[in-house]
Amino acid sequence: MPPLIGRRRLLKYAAAGLSMAAVPGAVLAQTAVQRPPKQTVPDEFSVSAPVSIDVNARPLQSFDTRDRSRVRFGELEFRSGLILTSRFRGFGGLSGLRLDPKGERFIAISDKGGWFTGRIVYKGREMTGLDDVEASPVLGPDGKPITSRGWYDTEALALDGSLVYVGLERVNQILRFDFAKGFTRAHGELIQLPLGVRKLPYNKGIEALVLVPKGLPLAGTLIAISERGLDAQGNITAFLIGRTLGLFSIRRSDNFDVSDAVLLPSGGLLLLERKFSWLGGVGIRIRRIALASIAPGAVIDGPVIFEADLGSEIDNLEGIDAHVTPEGETVLTLVSDDNFSMIQRNLLLQFALVE
Repeated sequence: MPPLIGRRRLLKYAAAGLSMAAVPGAVLAQTAVQRPPKQTVPDEFSVSAPVSIDVNARPLQSFDTRDRSRVRFGELEFRSGLILTSRFRGFGGLSGLRLDPKGERFIAISDKGGWFTGRIVYKGREMTGLDDVEASPVLGPDGKPITSRGWYDTEALALDGSLVYVGLERVNQILRFDFAKGFTRAHGELIQLPLGVRKLPYNKGIEALVLVPKGLPLAGTLIAISERGLDAQGNITAFLIGRTLGLFSIRRSDNFDVSDAVLLPSGGLLLLERKFSWLGGVGIRIRRIALASIAPGAVIDGPVIFEADLGSEIDNLEGIDAHVTPEGETVLTLVSDDNFSMIQRNLLLQFALVE
């Protein structure tokens, strides 16, 4: 299948979030002797207004392209996968995903400052498509799309009841929305952050957000994890915000960076990680972390429960969430960011966690 081989070869040079697109610089405060700042030119892939869209879904027949009968990968079992496309130009760049307890309704975030909401359609245990999909702009405190400020790279997503937290990687900010006040039309408000968050490196800032619910260690705390903000020992920096305050580190190994995280109903934290090299291409893995090991000043680590390379149906996987089926099965849903590139794909993958 030459087209597939060509795509995979090209993917080595374009995936893992590598993009040549420039991001507008920060707007300086205006004084009486300064001209007003120029309005940021909208990105061609930004969502300018709420709109219902159609999303096409093509099923993946298998996850392993070398052995299509294989379904077990580490501690995960492949359930189903979809390749998502749409004629709507702003569809893509999916960097964060959160599902309802049934694994059906979803909220997704695009790294171009857009919300995508809708419903996953199933036939039995397999995904077959998306329905009732709406795209809408992420609004800032002034009620305008955040892209008008030059704020892109909306990478991280966490839920707490009707409250939604969104991490802005390149400007190292976190917005909080109350979806009880207009759903995706709600205005975001900036939350107070530790000084260390603002010092994270450009384009390697906040990449994952997790809100710890009641009944678990660190309940009421927002965990914010950087993509590759490194401490003096070369480990990934992360922050505890809210009820518990502090800084901790995640041991970095094999050149993997963090792309998202999810808290399992059982209390374990899963880290979705990726790496890229010009020779080796793209690699994806998931690590399991004990939530109880996270504390101010801690350096945490955990076993790898899943790993895949370009011999599998992966792309630039940036989002992960979990839900539990009526049968008690824990299902992980992963989504990829295509970087709005013709040689990358928007993938939606589901695996059962074999515990």
